[in-house]
Amino acid sequence: MTRSIRQLALYVAAAMFVAAGCHSTHADPKKSALAPKQEPAQEETIIRFVKNPDPAPALDVSDLDGKPISLDQTKGKIVLLNFWATWCGPCRAEIPDLIELQTKYKDQLAIIALATDEDEPAEVKKFAQKHGINYRVGMATDPLRAKYGGIPALPTSFILDAQGRVVQRHIGLNDPSIYELEVRALLGLPFDGKVDYFEDTGQVFLKNADKATELPGVDLSKLTPAQKTIALRRFNSESCTCGCQMTLAQCRINDTGCGVSKQMTAKIVSELSHIPEKTSPEQPAAPQK
Repeated sequence: MTRSIRQLALYVAAAMFVAAGCHSTHADPKKSALAPKQEPAQEETIIRFVKNPDPAPALDVSDLDGKPISLDQTKGKIVLLNFWATWCGPCRAEIPDLIELQTKYKDQLAIIALATDEDEPAEVKKFAQKHGINYRVGMATDPLRAKYGGIPALPTSFILDAQGRVVQRHIGLNDPSIYELEVRALLGLPFDGKVDYFEDTGQVFLKNADKATELPGVDLSKLTPAQKTIALRRFNSESCTCGCQMTLAQCRINDTGCGVSKQMTAKIVSELSHIPEKTSPEQPAAPQK
């Protein structure tokens, strides 16, 4: 390296040092490299359980070896009941996490996977063996799916406490860490989070939709309290005509994209909003004197 090049290099290095020093000199001491870094506060994870959970419907199915699967066999354990299918991408994606979860809590947790009837039992068994599934696998029947609310999407998982009550439902691919937090909370083990309790108004079992005071995609803001009561009563007594065989309330909760139930509920709201309070069906006008 020639002298002129060395001088240039030394000049550049000195300039960079001065620039860095200048930056440090004018920086807030609290934010300097020597000061402890302030870590951003992490939000506490909140898991949610049903306040007054319903007992889980009986399974009445067999595993892939023909042995009966019963919730009586899981008494005292936490149960993760997973409805899935071999052709379902999100279902396949969560299998490694379920395997790990079953391994970690093998004496306290029972994972039961029920494949839909679109799968052939022989194919399901082959799939389970290939992927090293270490929990029980059976086939879901149509009546069983109906008992659990129709299973609107796959995967759908139900979390049961040690008393066999359904405390939560997850639709779609779920964060595996949430499953573990729920298991630990139900087992009374330490976990990084807190539990929030809610009233089931159809989020877990659609039969509880009649407890809901609001429905997805339904604007009740223009109704009086009395009219709102009437509207909710009609939503729970009138059936949706989309073919789902559910009430309007159940359909709105189960399938927020259903245009039929959305239109029907909007029509009911419109009808009631144009009825004067004193002449509403539940509050007839006073007789003329």
